[in-house]
Amino acid sequence: MKICHLKLNHLVNPLGYDLKHPTVSYLVEDTKGKKQKKAQVLVSLNEDFSSLLYDSGESEEIVNTGFELPVCLEPETRYYWKVRVWADNGETAESPVAWFETPKAGEWKADWITPEAPKEQQVSLIKKFTIQKPVKSARMYLVGLGVYELYLNGKKQGEECLLPGFCDYDTWIPYQTFELDLPCGENEIQVLLGDGWYKGWFGLRKTRENYGDRLACIGELHIRYGDGTSQIVATDLTWKARKSKVVLSGIYPGEVYDSTLDTSKLLPVKGIDLDKQKLAPRLNPPITIHERITPTELIHTPAGEQVLDMGQNMVGWLEFYCTAPRGTVLRFQFGEILQDGNFYNGNLRTAKAEFIYTADGTNCYVRQHFTFYGYRYVKVMGWKGDLRLEDFQGLVIHSEMEEIGFIETANPMVNQLIHNVKWGQKGNFLDIPTDCPQRDERCGWTGDAQVFSGTACFNMDTYAFYTKYGKDVYGEQKKRRGSVPNVVPAANYPGDGSTAWGEAATIIPWNVYLHYGDKGILVRQYDSMKAWVDYMKGEDDREGGRRLWQSGAHFGDWLALDGNVAGGVYGATDPFLISSAYYYYSTCIVARAAEVLKKEEDVVYYKQLAQKIREAFIQEYFTPAGRLCIDTMTAYVVVLYMGLTPDFAYENTCKGLLNRLKKNRYHLDTGFVGTPYLCRVLSEHGMNELAYHLLLEEGYPGWLYEVRMGATTVWERWNSVLPDGRISGTEMNSLNHYAYGSILEWMYRNMLGLSPLEEAPGFKKFKVAVLPNYQIPWAKAELLSAAGRISSGWKIEKGKLEVEVRVPFDAEAVILLPDAEVLEIQRMTAEWTGILGVSQVGNHVEVKAEAGAYAFCYQPTRPYRKIYSVDSPVEELLENEKTRKILEEEYFSRFIKISFRKELYTLAELLNGPFSYLPYEEQRALDQKLRSVE
Repeated sequence: MKICHLKLNHLVNPLGYDLKHPTVSYLVEDTKGKKQKKAQVLVSLNEDFSSLLYDSGESEEIVNTGFELPVCLEPETRYYWKVRVWADNGETAESPVAWFETPKAGEWKADWITPEAPKEQQVSLIKKFTIQKPVKSARMYLVGLGVYELYLNGKKQGEECLLPGFCDYDTWIPYQTFELDLPCGENEIQVLLGDGWYKGWFGLRKTRENYGDRLACIGELHIRYGDGTSQIVATDLTWKARKSKVVLSGIYPGEVYDSTLDTSKLLPVKGIDLDKQKLAPRLNPPITIHERITPTELIHTPAGEQVLDMGQNMVGWLEFYCTAPRGTVLRFQFGEILQDGNFYNGNLRTAKAEFIYTADGTNCYVRQHFTFYGYRYVKVMGWKGDLRLEDFQGLVIHSEMEEIGFIETANPMVNQLIHNVKWGQKGNFLDIPTDCPQRDERCGWTGDAQVFSGTACFNMDTYAFYTKYGKDVYGEQKKRRGSVPNVVPAANYPGDGSTAWGEAATIIPWNVYLHYGDKGILVRQYDSMKAWVDYMKGEDDREGGRRLWQSGAHFGDWLALDGNVAGGVYGATDPFLISSAYYYYSTCIVARAAEVLKKEEDVVYYKQLAQKIREAFIQEYFTPAGRLCIDTMTAYVVVLYMGLTPDFAYENTCKGLLNRLKKNRYHLDTGFVGTPYLCRVLSEHGMNELAYHLLLEEGYPGWLYEVRMGATTVWERWNSVLPDGRISGTEMNSLNHYAYGSILEWMYRNMLGLSPLEEAPGFKKFKVAVLPNYQIPWAKAELLSAAGRISSGWKIEKGKLEVEVRVPFDAEAVILLPDAEVLEIQRMTAEWTGILGVSQVGNHVEVKAEAGAYAFCYQPTRPYRKIYSVDSPVEELLENEKTRKILEEEYFSRFIKISFRKELYTLAELLNGPFSYLPYEEQRALDQKLRSVE
């Protein structure tokens, strides 16, 4: 038995973070025990625990997914903690020691300073000081604006990049804490500053200096000596500045670096009037280099260019080993795709995304500092001598998030899609959840963020990442009567109040709570969640209080393919149906969050409001005969997913969705709102085979079309690249845009059946309801959940279904075995330990189980193979030898000669259309023959 994965606020050994609600979590592995009998949490001021600060005692109340420490913490103090666990079988274990350190104390003694230099000048700020006696500890509390790196005696401190990250600087400015090793003698602190998000070229409307127009810095170095004395070295007018060799930097333009510049001249600094009250301890996980990729190929293009192919669309920097003579100017441009075999970056729009480096003649490794690129291809210009692939590396940069979810299937193209989704998350989770990482945008679009949040929580531990983003969301809401901007941080972008985009305030924290079981996210975000619902109600009240949201400007089902304008971005679904549906859905979430937080008055209020919205919605959008008034795929999906379908309309609504798919030749036409829920709705409402069909569609539009076209991330548009390899347009066309990657949540929840249960979030209790399909012979998933390591998998072989499930220590699972009979499963599990109950639930068998590994193998009550019928596409019937023979020999010697392969017609559509010469009785007989084909 061992205890591992110790985290505080979902961070490993956090230094200088906002720790208002310190919550510890841990996992228990390698034990035969089923349940945690008791646990003990110890907190000490020293690593040997001789100075104990807190002892929970041997408690049955401690939960491994989150235990808030009832400790009054002192600032600038390192605390050590560990856990002891006792299992129900007598096993016991003690964890390794973990630690956390609190942020600085009290008012800032330091002043904000800025160089006395032109505002566009990139600089470093310098302070020299002398250490004359042994140092016990040293901490630098620091933030630089726009972006900064800290150096001590010429050595970069820490592994982080692009500090302090991107936040709502109008509301708060997070500072960082560095642990420094100060030698005796003279020391020099250098803060290298460059343009970034705070200052420089960035933004959608106001494109420069959105938060400030000067580089600035504030910091305090707190030194504690071995003799008990202390000293503070603070930013003030005694600091100096000097010109930086980073001549130009920016998120969009890239970077210009001249290593030949003479930067020895010192410049004075001056004070700058920035609000110290905005300074706050950090929340964001570190932005670091996580992988290094060597290019796979050097391409000599028809245009005579030298282009590096990284083999993967990635986000970060390019590092290279430079041996060029002094004065050599090297230029690098970055792009996502080739066109006609040549380098291309037209879809980056105005973003230059380049790196220009002037060599000083020394052999050295070179990288960027204050920008990042989204790219697969690098055009290299000015290189002296032969280009060697081994001299280059792509540095993959993103926020630190532990990868916890893994899926593999029998289909290599699906596996590539999974890979693409994860790389889309890596590339776009760089301090904020961006829409894209490469063009002149890179903003935290809230709609993209919320529709992908469920997938993100399965893939990686995003608790800390979304905690920081939630602070930015609420900060922006406070400026707008609770309305949520379309992008967060807004950076002066004027748009706000769009349905589905505003749900970032409610859906993201609720998903985080369900996945990780730590209600701290709800404590932090509850006021934000309420503010968004109250904003929608206010808009509703201004229009007469009908309990519908039918006002305002909305993106609606963005980029859906069913819009009336060819090439347009707005789908055909009534945006007010969508806004009213989300009005209901978010209100329900707030009511549930209020229950978790025991806010009884709010529970009653928001439940009543939700009920009124539902009643008004049904009256507005359903006819008395049970038909939905808006006939689009997304409309059907939304009302089914969000619980807005009345019983009397359920059958018609499911049929309506099916008919829309039939009319569209079984292709999707949904956009940003409908697509994330489409396959989930199909699988959960009796149309699972269609969900698999959509997943496996290799033509346009479909997820595997992108894979077939060589994508290594998820595209913004279904046809971002045309079949001939041409990019479909440059106005709005990102090849790394994670929103449609939300299909992965369907794979976790439906294909492999893994869902957290609200009664015990964080997967302390969870459901495993696999939904296999013959089109993929096997699939498996592993999830390092907040409760422990979970696995789920299934295999269809020789007419039998094998289902394997692993339940972690101190957790329980409800396993639903599809198309099973209870007597068979009862016999199978009679001698197994850990089984808490077996019962028949419709066509499924429900097995309740505690910790353990379980393998079920049985004959399903219906065949797990392809079923052919008159409802099958003609193309499929022609491809199968047996069904083709039935058509040719018995019915369609003339008909079969006509090619229908351009369109996905079903046989029934043709029989009831222009070729309706076959009587109904014969159609039924034909249907039975087709169904009998193995």
